[in-house]
Amino acid sequence: MLKGHPKGLIAASLANMGERFGFYTMMAILVLFLQAKYGLNGKDAGLIYSVFYALIYILSLLGGFIADRIRNYKGTILSGIVIMAAGYAMIAYPTPTPVPNRTFYLIMTCLALFTIAFGNGLFKGNLQALVGQMYDNPKYHEMRDSGFSLFYMFINVGAAFAPLIAIMIRNGWLNLHHFKYNADLPALCHQQLDGTITNEAMQRFQMLAGEVGGQVNDLTAFSKEYLDVFNRGFHYAFASAIVAMLISLIIYVVNKKKFPAVQKHELNVAESNNNSEMVQMGAKEIKQRMYALFAVFGVVIFFWFSFHQNGLTLTYFARDYTNLSNLSINLGFTVIEGAEIFQSFNPVFIILLTPIILGIFGWLRAKGKEPSTPRKIAIGMLVAALAYVLMTVGSLGLPLFSDVQKMGGLSDARRVTPMLLIGTYLILTVAELFISPLGISFVSKVSPPKYQGIMQGGWLGATALGNQLLFIGAVLYESVPLWMTWSVFVVACLISMTAMLLMLRWLERVAK
Repeated sequence: MLKGHPKGLIAASLANMGERFGFYTMMAILVLFLQAKYGLNGKDAGLIYSVFYALIYILSLLGGFIADRIRNYKGTILSGIVIMAAGYAMIAYPTPTPVPNRTFYLIMTCLALFTIAFGNGLFKGNLQALVGQMYDNPKYHEMRDSGFSLFYMFINVGAAFAPLIAIMIRNGWLNLHHFKYNADLPALCHQQLDGTITNEAMQRFQMLAGEVGGQVNDLTAFSKEYLDVFNRGFHYAFASAIVAMLISLIIYVVNKKKFPAVQKHELNVAESNNNSEMVQMGAKEIKQRMYALFAVFGVVIFFWFSFHQNGLTLTYFARDYTNLSNLSINLGFTVIEGAEIFQSFNPVFIILLTPIILGIFGWLRAKGKEPSTPRKIAIGMLVAALAYVLMTVGSLGLPLFSDVQKMGGLSDARRVTPMLLIGTYLILTVAELFISPLGISFVSKVSPPKYQGIMQGGWLGATALGNQLLFIGAVLYESVPLWMTWSVFVVACLISMTAMLLMLRWLERVAK
């Protein structure tokens, strides 16, 4: 599987695992933490989530610009790892819940999120640019697409464990304080403290409080204690990302010499080579390449707007409408149960499906029938639409979220099977493997040499714009029937596919 690829590929992939671990920790628990910690509604938590994930990607433009200017990709990447770890340390520090000053502590949380996003911006796009530089060598040029797919597979090894470890830490902390996990309780506790709980929800609250905490005589005191323990568990789950960052830092430093070197002292040689290649291309070709890249960037905005609902509305759906007890695993010292568990399926599917998809592409390549990268991306858009078709059909007949909130949550008997979300994540993963690693490969192939870092940042910037729109999903989730929410994402993915197909011949010509 690794035959014909540069030696630095695995080292770069392993160095990226810490970032992926942190990314999926955030994807699994961030909106749940914001609601459990501060009592935010889904719309407000979704807005913070969407801004955070937009910043992760938009700051990659700044990171790419910095690396391109100083011609020190390795140093920029190293700084990014350290800054990310500092951000996770800030959000991992346990503060009291209920918070004594919500505005102050929420600002501090947002500052920690910005620190993480800034470090990620320095790290993410530039490491991808380094991988692309490995395949600029004519010896490896034909393996670029498969190389980025392998890179994508290996970096998700860390991501597969992140949600599970977060659940183990949070639920283990609850067990240590003689509580049990329940997805509905944080919201009910906040409603009790705010005085907004309905009579129907109160009955369910009393029942659940007795189930998870034993004899409860004072629901207000119970609410304060449960929220404090629950959210300290979340804080400690964030701390696990610091450990992952340190492991990545060690791997990166040890293997630093295996990566392409474009440092300050090589500036003149590098600029000479780049200028030579730019002259050979000609101004017209350079413009065509840039136009093609910006066109693809515009199209994938709609895909990321839909795909990254996995950490937002799909997580809400897991908590509010899915029977989580069917996925419960008792380890003795803790129980793996929670809405966060579904975030592990995506990276696991990436690891399992990548060799299969690479095998199919390799077989087609041998027959001279392998689809072009733009065509693969268009196929991925269609597959993503099918995932949300499944969610649309599976959500028919489910009550509005506002009704569920008034009831204090649904009983297990009224919730859907976990297989609905598992099937959705499986289909979305196939779409992701057709789009994300191959999109990165397309950018590295088409970008003029002088602008590799900034164009990788451009790809991530397009992802940022899609992520900034994520909050629309949270607004729809709390306002309209679920099937209508998922239908919006079906339409968004189909628009992306259609746009790619209309530009297909032009993009294929430019990418030759």
